[in-house]
Amino acid sequence: MARTPKPEPVPGLVVVDKPAGWTSHDVVGRMRRLAHTRKVGHAGTLDPMATGVLVIGIGRATRLLTYIVGHDKQYTATIRLGESTVTDDAEGEVTATVDASSVTDEAIADAVAELTGDIQQVPSSVSAIKVDGVRSYKRARDGEAVELAARPVTVSEFAVLDVRRADARVDLDVRVTVSSGTYVRALARDLGAALAVDGASVGGHLTALRRTRVGGLTLDDAVTLDELGALVDAGGEVPRVPLGEAASAVLPSFQLTDREATALGYGQAIEPATASGLPEGPVAALAEDGDLVAVVQRGKGGLRPAVVFRPANAGA
Repeated sequence: MARTPKPEPVPGLVVVDKPAGWTSHDVVGRMRRLAHTRKVGHAGTLDPMATGVLVIGIGRATRLLTYIVGHDKQYTATIRLGESTVTDDAEGEVTATVDASSVTDEAIADAVAELTGDIQQVPSSVSAIKVDGVRSYKRARDGEAVELAARPVTVSEFAVLDVRRADARVDLDVRVTVSSGTYVRALARDLGAALAVDGASVGGHLTALRRTRVGGLTLDDAVTLDELGALVDAGGEVPRVPLGEAASAVLPSFQLTDREATALGYGQAIEPATASGLPEGPVAALAEDGDLVAVVQRGKGGLRPAVVFRPANAGA
């Protein structure tokens, strides 16, 4: 007897306020249980010590995650000057201490300015970047000396919100807005390396990190795992940001006619007048009811679907 296929989960995004101590994979596992489906993914890993915005996709929304990962991100963080660690954050062993009390606010501002804009950044050795097929963090934890190549990133904002001085250490509360692929703990490391006392770098590492925004999705959209758990325990369902609304938060968008929506659903190219003036790159194509039909890109013959979310035979 043939098995009855499971109904497809209601697609959408969930913006989770990730708690400290959880890995991104831990959050995905919890969301699978809460949403009663295995089809769950996330857009952009957060380290266990970090908190804040972790974008989760459920069902067909997992296909939208690739367009979210590449968006700019905003964080608030605390950088400690005067201590270096093996991981460039508070989870690693302290490798050096220097009295940073004489570092001036002016010197900090100058060093921050040098780390703002388009820069070359060497990722932390305990990042997830693969070296000859092996994650850098595994090589580093196995005792290997890992040297990663610098790569271009953009730090569009690096604002010092507060400076706190205690004994030999200086703690900076900062807000940063960065391009995808930027490591905030590497910014902490490089800021400490750029500041010197008697010719020696004071060093620095990250002691707190909170992601406040990914693209157009912010902490205002976020819910905690405890809140989600209580909702499901009370008989409710995990609330989702609908696909059309989610796509419009991270991509330029335009509205389709019914005929254009059908054509895209069949995988055909279209050339709608409503798409004039849209930027190059992926664009969200929305049905008249606001649902996401496809993510399209310009190609031969007009706008072609890169990913179809509502096939022509799926109905409205």
